[in-house]
Amino acid sequence: MKLKPIHKIKNSRHSNGVVLALEERGFCAVICKNKTQCAESSKIESFYPLIKNASIGWIDFVIDDFEKGAIEEATKLGFSKLLVKNLIKHPRSGYEDFNDEMGLKIPAIHVDGFNVSLDPLLILIRKNMIVTLHTSETKRFFRVRRYAETLLRKLPKEASQQDKITLLLVRIIGENNARNFDYLQIIEETGDALSQKLSDTFTPREQLSKEIYHMKHALIQYLGGLWATSDALVSLRHGDADLLTDDEKILGRITGLLSDVHSQIDLAEHLSDVLASGMEVLQSIYNNQLQILNNRLALLVGYLTIIGTALLVPNTIATVLGNSAFNMGESDVGWYLALLLISTIFSTILAWWWVKKMGFLPRGPDVG
Repeated sequence: MKLKPIHKIKNSRHSNGVVLALEERGFCAVICKNKTQCAESSKIESFYPLIKNASIGWIDFVIDDFEKGAIEEATKLGFSKLLVKNLIKHPRSGYEDFNDEMGLKIPAIHVDGFNVSLDPLLILIRKNMIVTLHTSETKRFFRVRRYAETLLRKLPKEASQQDKITLLLVRIIGENNARNFDYLQIIEETGDALSQKLSDTFTPREQLSKEIYHMKHALIQYLGGLWATSDALVSLRHGDADLLTDDEKILGRITGLLSDVHSQIDLAEHLSDVLASGMEVLQSIYNNQLQILNNRLALLVGYLTIIGTALLVPNTIATVLGNSAFNMGESDVGWYLALLLISTIFSTILAWWWVKKMGFLPRGPDVG
């Protein structure tokens, strides 16, 4: 398969020029005889003649099946199966150094709403090249691909080979971190939509509980990806690999990447704390609403008890005296009505006193 020189597409002013440049699975940028070259291809072995004669180069390739594809594609460029297998077996991140070749595995985080996935990103390094293998879209390294030639030209010509490889590696890892960091904003925006639902008292609690769980789970997954990246960077910083620089100034850039990751971890943990506080406030609101409802029901029971008792006593008296055995006439109407009135007032007062004494009438907080 023939290589497609990327500059021919980039020179076009067509609005789809960049998209066309990134359609292929593979991208390669090299410095060969002090000249920069870029090419793309759907087969990684097509880059081998170009990278073989290069002083330094970078290959980015997208694979479908990571475990099978990573070994297959890496060996086509001369990397050992053992190196790739050792990296793949690590669950989230890994670091291997075989002196003349080394590798790094870090997560490439993807977020869709509250769905967080940690796709593996494999970075393989030899004396004159860096290879990135991943299952994500080519946009993961969109900026690095687009400005790869400029990036390679800016590498110090007087620098050692280890210095150049390390500087290029830092740029690649930094781009992956930047893409990972962008997704925290998506989680925050989705969380803001959840906050709006929390403020609506008519939102079903079953729906809220599920969405709160999904958000917490998304944050935990996201934090897991950041911690995995941090572990890999620590190994890289202190691994003392022969292929990388010993220049403390350049190694300090790896420390800077590590600091950025820890800052992002702090932001994510702060967001988690805010979510936990929101859940506590929500629970307090629900408890307050339940208390108000309970007070209203208690008040209703008290009033019904008073009303029932107030009506029961005079009704009983009227039923008894209405019996023909008492033979009441028109002359008895006065005292009969007075008796009913007095008994009603007395029974109401007695019922109110008993209900209040039993605690059916709530005290203290407002009942709503």
